[in-house]
Amino acid sequence: MLEAQTKDLKQEQLIVKNLGQCEYESPVLHDRPHDWEDYRMTSDDDRIQIHIQINPKKPTDTSLSFEKAGARDKVFFNGPDTKVAIVTCGGLCPGLNNVVRQLVLTLYHTYGVDKIYGIRYGYAGMVSDSPHPPILLTPDTVEEIHKHGGSILASSRGKQNPEKNVEFLEKLGVNILFAIGGDGTLRGATDIADAAQKRGTKIGIIGIPKTIDNDIPLVFKSFGFETAVEQADLVLNCAHAEARGVPNGIGLVKLMGRHAGFIAAMATRASGDVNFCLVPEVPVVLDGPKGFLANLHERVSTRNHAVVVVAEGAFQDVMGATGMHDKSGNPVFNDAGLFLKERIQQFYKDKGEEVNVKYFDPSYIIRSVAANGHDAVFCSDLGRYAAHAGMSGKTCMFVGYWHGFFTHVPFNAIRGRKRVMRPTSSLWRSVLNTTGQPVEWGR
Repeated sequence: MLEAQTKDLKQEQLIVKNLGQCEYESPVLHDRPHDWEDYRMTSDDDRIQIHIQINPKKPTDTSLSFEKAGARDKVFFNGPDTKVAIVTCGGLCPGLNNVVRQLVLTLYHTYGVDKIYGIRYGYAGMVSDSPHPPILLTPDTVEEIHKHGGSILASSRGKQNPEKNVEFLEKLGVNILFAIGGDGTLRGATDIADAAQKRGTKIGIIGIPKTIDNDIPLVFKSFGFETAVEQADLVLNCAHAEARGVPNGIGLVKLMGRHAGFIAAMATRASGDVNFCLVPEVPVVLDGPKGFLANLHERVSTRNHAVVVVAEGAFQDVMGATGMHDKSGNPVFNDAGLFLKERIQQFYKDKGEEVNVKYFDPSYIIRSVAANGHDAVFCSDLGRYAAHAGMSGKTCMFVGYWHGFFTHVPFNAIRGRKRVMRPTSSLWRSVLNTTGQPVEWGR
């Protein structure tokens, strides 16, 4: 999985852009106790190596490294003179409010920034004719938001005109934009950064990766993922109970995961009661003596029940393309859960046997809850490190997480890359061990 993400990656692609020379002494220097003589601020020369495992049979480029995230001793912006905007885009995700809150608290209390604008409804709210003007964010307005799901700023999808976005930011006098979202949001942030550069406008653009699918390249973990897995596990427990409560019971649960089955895989492992996990990365043969339906029938015949997890991106090759796209340009998928439910019911009908399929689709439930404790801490760290990056004049980058360290990742480093679960990965092998399902499906 790591090799696929870093294939053909060059060190020059990992160089982070700066708006200019940092001339102001960081206020973080004054926050440390006097007896912390060994305390050292983070330098641009501090690096996090990408490859830490040495495999003599498959040599890797050990020179590749990320710039380490952290507070610098010199900053580009003087806090009291700085204006900041924060925007949340794309689908909801546990922890959005936590990130917004920590950004505000760090910018306000550490750097003295008191003009922090919250952009309403994603990039669509970052244009002059938006019916939703920005709101001023202060420590008081964000005091309780981390206890709630969703986003205090709301969100939207769809590509906007980056020139108009930059014009809007210029009129507000914004110096730094923090964009919280997934791959589409980061692509939009890249376009905005390019437009600002062409106009000669020095606006720092900092991204914070968000997706419960956990599929952003060069990032071990995106926020909200652990909470989503925890919520999915609760649903799987219910599906197991329902399946066991009826003759020939099948608990069928559809989980999010358009191109990557990380939620389905991790929830399967967390549950321990799942018998079949179907993901986009592993093609599934439905029919035939060794196909999925035959294996499901054997399981139910011997144990009287089964639990099946299917990711939303599974079976798209079987069902065919819809030909439609959403506002973000993503293809609209057929419903894999309902498709599988109908195929299971038809299979049993053709055999003249009873089956009780209990279908669960908790997609919006698992992403709209508040962050759990672990995600809350992770979101707090992301917000703090993003604030440090923005104030030190970094731009065209997002805050990543690699080998337990927070990093700076240039937007362009992930262009054209995908993060999916490889069938040969230790994660998928552990799923196979948990479920006992076939390594591959045959006819």
